[in-house]
Amino acid sequence: MKVGNQHFRTVWLGSDERTVNVIDQRKLPFEFALKELRTVEDAASAIREMVVRGAGLIGATAGFGMLLAALEAEPMARQKFLEHVRQAGDLLIGTRPTAINLAWAVERQVAAMNGVKKIDQMVEKAVEIAQAIADEDAEACRQIGLHGVSLIREICRRKRGARVNVLTHCNAGWLAFVDFGSATAPIYAAFDEGIPVHVWVDETRPRNQGARLTAWELGQQGVPHTVIVDSAGGHLMQHGQVDIVITGTDRTTFTGDVANKIGTYLKALAAKDNDVPFYVALPSSTFDWDHADGMKSIPIEERSSEEVNLISGRLPDGQLAEVATLPFGTPAKNYGFDVTPARLVTGLITERGICQANVASITELFPDQSERIKVNSEFETADFAD
Repeated sequence: MKVGNQHFRTVWLGSDERTVNVIDQRKLPFEFALKELRTVEDAASAIREMVVRGAGLIGATAGFGMLLAALEAEPMARQKFLEHVRQAGDLLIGTRPTAINLAWAVERQVAAMNGVKKIDQMVEKAVEIAQAIADEDAEACRQIGLHGVSLIREICRRKRGARVNVLTHCNAGWLAFVDFGSATAPIYAAFDEGIPVHVWVDETRPRNQGARLTAWELGQQGVPHTVIVDSAGGHLMQHGQVDIVITGTDRTTFTGDVANKIGTYLKALAAKDNDVPFYVALPSSTFDWDHADGMKSIPIEERSSEEVNLISGRLPDGQLAEVATLPFGTPAKNYGFDVTPARLVTGLITERGICQANVASITELFPDQSERIKVNSEFETADFAD
């Protein structure tokens, strides 16, 4: 996607092939700044401190982080090299527990490096896999857009060419992936086709990823949009001002349960009550093929209460500042995600097409995962019975 007139990805390998560049999302929308990562600790810190965030981007950054770990271990003997890489993987996985792309990328890198014998081959393999993870993420999101645009196109046809209103929650745009985004990819595709589209952007407290990030990137692409407070979505649905809800996800079980930014469940309930289709967009790397029950198996990250107590913004004099929003000493809880059960999800938009949020439909779209789904379905059924 473009910033100004220049195309950017959210993460890329430096020209020296020993550093990694990312967009520092903490400074948006007030400042567009890049940050250089030189070590695996830098990559872990960038993920933990939300310099980078979003399922796909976390995974891609972890992939590049494993490359940085391999470069650090280059002078070591093979056994020490592999030990360092495994420890680096544990460090990265521990930064954000809910997003499954992170562990998926780390495990893919470890397996690839274990598959060759010489140190220089391991480093070469780490470069290859890191680039592949990023490229595949961007292409998957592009394909999500091509599949998902059919939903917006059909709504526009039914409305006889009138504007299609899409509601989003959090940021599942290109800033959350390597390029294109998941939930925004169909919107960008529709806009490029000339379909009249408008986006209701949930502000998404407490970090305001919608107001700060989604609104910024939609503005950069010229897509009409309006920021709303998180609790306004239900009102808009009641009054027929939302045609479709499209969100992203940080982890989705093979049964269709969806973990996404806190507040997604409430949007799904409102959509169900008002007969508004509720779709979730995700690349296949975000599926959890090992677990069936999202409520029981998906870890919910609890973040610092300071994110609730403090809010950052620009003062009238142009300076950036953080201000307190709660009475001094007031305790706050900050759950990062909630789980939307499959029964509330109209469908899943993936790079392979659109499917229903159930085992049969997901398996039909991903037959290569059928045996794994079968084994884990039987395992969890037995586990729940115990």
